Amino acid sequence: MFSGLELDTRIVNALAEMGFESLTPIQSQCIPLILSGSDVVGQAQTGTGKTAAFGIPAITQIDENRKQTQVLIQCPTRELAIQVTSELIKVGKFVDGLQVVPVYGGQPIPRQLSALKRGAQIVVGTPGRTIDHLKRGSLAIENLKMIIFDEADEMLNMGFREDMEEILTYSSGNVQKVMFSATVPAPIREIMNRYMNKPESVRIDRKAVTAPDIKQYVVEVRDSVRTEAISRFMDVHGFKLGMVFCNTKRQTESVTMELKARGLATALINGDLSQGQRDNVMKQFRTGDIDLLVATDVAARGIDVPDVDVIFNFEIPQDPEYYVHRIGRTGRAGKHGSSITFSAGRKNRRLKFIERQIGIRLEPLSMPSLKDVRESRIAMQITELETVLEKGGLKPYIEQIEAMASGDYSTVEIAAALLKLRTASDEEAGKEAEKPSFQQAKGGRNYQDSDMVRINFNVGRKSKVSPGDIVGAIAGETGIPGSSIGEINIQANYSFADVPAEYADKVISVMNKAKIKGKRVRVKAG
Repeated sequence: MFSGLELDTRIVNALAEMGFESLTPIQSQCIPLILSGSDVVGQAQTGTGKTAAFGIPAITQIDENRKQTQVLIQCPTRELAIQVTSELIKVGKFVDGLQVVPVYGGQPIPRQLSALKRGAQIVVGTPGRTIDHLKRGSLAIENLKMIIFDEADEMLNMGFREDMEEILTYSSGNVQKVMFSATVPAPIREIMNRYMNKPESVRIDRKAVTAPDIKQYVVEVRDSVRTEAISRFMDVHGFKLGMVFCNTKRQTESVTMELKARGLATALINGDLSQGQRDNVMKQFRTGDIDLLVATDVAARGIDVPDVDVIFNFEIPQDPEYYVHRIGRTGRAGKHGSSITFSAGRKNRRLKFIERQIGIRLEPLSMPSLKDVRESRIAMQITELETVLEKGGLKPYIEQIEAMASGDYSTVEIAAALLKLRTASDEEAGKEAEKPSFQQAKGGRNYQDSDMVRINFNVGRKSKVSPGDIVGAIAGETGIPGSSIGEINIQANYSFADVPAEYADKVISVMNKAKIKGKRVRVKAG
């Protein structure tokens, strides 16, 4: 596999232990070029083995007997820097004396200062913290051999162009420059022309790189019912752990609020979180204390949790790379996973483009109906009942049922009533109600469950009201479960919310005395 590359046998042994059976196209083309000393720009999509493509030659060329920094690698996010560091440590496992140190924001400076002072041949960092160390003098790169930018286009998207150029100005002499990027827009070409020496370009054409263990679906549903759709899918399919991807930070906040209001344990990850907050959220997600993690593409970089059952694309991503990166969070370690992408109307064009680029057609899937949810819950309860029956120890309860059965009700009726109690709403215990109805456009016709009533509010977008505000206000003021609220439609000056008919009068009465976003509201049916 590695014939002709002249790799150190220690690296070859490490790669064998890591399970390398053959080189990917980006690796087989880039490794020889980088080993030859050429500046290289590698263009390839996510999941093609880019880290090894630059990591293998980087470790091959360092002198482990010298503690000076010889390779500097830049990543757009903390998570990717950690991921790259971990991969390089595995590749260099048998290279005695090799030190790989990550430096990124959110980690205490003293810890990084100590690590750099002890010496590291390879430093992996994010641009801001790298520049901080360069200015402090704690990161000395006068002996630098190679500088690598990983996911360069993502750095541009995050506003790091000036930082990238500043870091390049610190490197003097004959320093080899390597850049990997999914796309090569004009700003990257400008950096290539200005700072790189006749760079060799390697481009790997897009092809299907998504795992076969991931079932990929598309669901036609409007924005206003997507949180309800997520809730129903989690129930009907028994998903335990899921991620919801949004295109903007603002959307992560509103989606998280709506999912929480529907009774799902949900947390978000976006750029506004402190490192401490982020670490706490990730700890809860890994331990299963939360059901759903809502994230942006950038904030989710480097997240690796093996037990994610399902990925929800709340919005279609802007680029096929993001789609591949998103759904790759599930179906890991030989497990099966599912991805569900929501689409509607004109957005289908973008989805078709992604399908063409990744070489896979997403399978159409219908949103579960209210009946589906009920049947799923009953099935789960029956399974639990069977387990209890097998364990025995029911004598005291049998006596109670026999006493009741001697009256007006049969044992079958009593059992049915108990099952109904277990599967229906239990407000005192805070259990979810049966899932609400919604209005879904399908085949040119509207479908709506008959047990819902539409409530009109005199506040809308101009009052900065979101669906989560409506759900939160109704649930908070009336005490009815947020999960029982159906479709929410926010217009400029007014809003609609579908509530179960049995709660309609209560909602109208209570909400006419309440406020939403600090504003007194007028509420009526219709």
